[in-house]
Amino acid sequence: MHPHPEDPTGATDPVVAAANRALAKAQAEAASSPAAAAQAAVPPGATEEPEKEWWQEEGMPWKQKPTRSDFACMAWIAFMGLFGLAMLPLRGWLLGLNPPLLVALTGSRSGAAAMGALASQGLADNWVWYLLAGTVMSIKFDWVFWWAGKLWGRGMIEVWAGRSPRAAKNYARAERLAGKLGWVGMFVAYVPIPLPLMQVIFVLFGASKMSLKKFLVLDFIASTVWLLFYVGLGWVVGEPAVELLKQYAKIANYVAIGLIIFVVATTMFAPRRKRA
Repeated sequence: MHPHPEDPTGATDPVVAAANRALAKAQAEAASSPAAAAQAAVPPGATEEPEKEWWQEEGMPWKQKPTRSDFACMAWIAFMGLFGLAMLPLRGWLLGLNPPLLVALTGSRSGAAAMGALASQGLADNWVWYLLAGTVMSIKFDWVFWWAGKLWGRGMIEVWAGRSPRAAKNYARAERLAGKLGWVGMFVAYVPIPLPLMQVIFVLFGASKMSLKKFLVLDFIASTVWLLFYVGLGWVVGEPAVELLKQYAKIANYVAIGLIIFVVATTMFAPRRKRA
């Protein structure tokens, strides 16, 4: 078959016409695809932003790709939370049965007050040694917060503050207060106020490049001073506190069992709440 003399392109040929229609259909489908629409939405000269890596997502304390040190520090922080939960039943049990041992194992402030009351009645021999052991145990994990500050600056504070608007407000207040205190903040960190002051101060000490040696010395002194303060409170109260401890000892086992149930329930149901 020969093309029409007046149509040198051969457009009147049925085969050529069918091919042209198929090509036009394919071009129309390609133009209406999501990929083409997305490409058309990008202004001329602009480039698409690369997809974020997992470590760049919100809620991460680091600003660069994490190293082995970053993972190790984060693992220590997670372990501290689990360890604190696991120790709750033991704390409740020892407070009624053996406050000096509670102080030596955990550095408990309530245990220190109870030990002071017992010592005032001659019922806690060698309480000074229990207090010194408790000082060491009370600061055993504080270096982890210092390390987090050294690695990530304020990164961990931002993670904590990002949990809720209330948390953001509390951490902002704690950070402002910590910034005004300087090294004296180490002693104020132990004040029992409803602010996350202790961990904020420890993180900021690490971020400020304070040496670990200086940090630990200040922390040991501050912890010792505050435990002595609680021992003094118990000593002043004296016999009434001892009588109260005797009554508490009768239910200490039940308190420990209740705390075990609380720890197990918290561990089981917390992940479910997060998924919900």
